[in-house]
Amino acid sequence: MKKIKKLLFAGMAAALLMVIQLPVSAQSDNGINWVSLEKAEALNKENPRKLFVDFYTDWCGWCKRMDATTFSHPVIVDYINKNYYAVKFNAEQAQPVTFRGMEFKNENAGQRRSAHGFAIAVLQGRLGYPTVAFFNENFDLITALPGFRPPEGLEPILVFFNEDHYKRTGDLDAFVNNFKGSVK
Repeated sequence: MKKIKKLLFAGMAAALLMVIQLPVSAQSDNGINWVSLEKAEALNKENPRKLFVDFYTDWCGWCKRMDATTFSHPVIVDYINKNYYAVKFNAEQAQPVTFRGMEFKNENAGQRRSAHGFAIAVLQGRLGYPTVAFFNENFDLITALPGFRPPEGLEPILVFFNEDHYKRTGDLDAFVNNFKGSVK
């Protein structure tokens, strides 16, 4: 009887461990074709597209939730992959990056919560995570939008910027309120 209890306990512990680890695997393999900034620039020379950048940090719980829910939703994955070059950028990373011919560094790499120069520049010093940024086909910044967004909240924003509604109406809130999307 003791052996059965031990086996049952071990089985439950293993199942619990798999459930706890599930969001981690969903984060790293969610279907979005994430590329580096440098790769996005190279791809853009061949086939111009808008750029979508997800600014995150390793400690950000809402970033992890957005990875596990929004960035794994099939409608969001499909739309981003078809219409944007997507970059997942750790806003506290130590590695320098080059974007539009300029090198950006984390001047305080290794220190607790030190922001990378690229994140500081794009987010204009307003460092909150997650934040998504949209760039046009010339990689000029359109805007950066802070905060967690569920799939049904991100879908209209992706369409608004990709289809250039921001040039015509400029009213993101009205567009979002009237949007009929595919996310269920």
